[in-house]
Amino acid sequence: MIIKILGSGCKKCVTLTENTQAALRDLGLTAEVVKVTDFAAIAAHGVMSTPALVIDDKVVSVGKVLSSAEVAALLKA
Repeated sequence: MIIKILGSGCKKCVTLTENTQAALRDLGLTAEVVKVTDFAAIAAHGVMSTPALVIDDKVVSVGKVLSSAEVAALLKA
């Protein structure tokens, strides 16, 4: 599983990364977590508002900081 956090590296992006890592720990899952800060790469995903969460190349959240419980629900789906 590859999870991408799309964003400039702002506080919200950092929080989303931390919440994603917490959700992975809570579920006992391992995944590669990649931070994408290049705006061309972010736009290539069709994302215009950050932070965004991408799981296995599928954009699942745009423009908000998900809690670790919300990320866990997306990972289980």
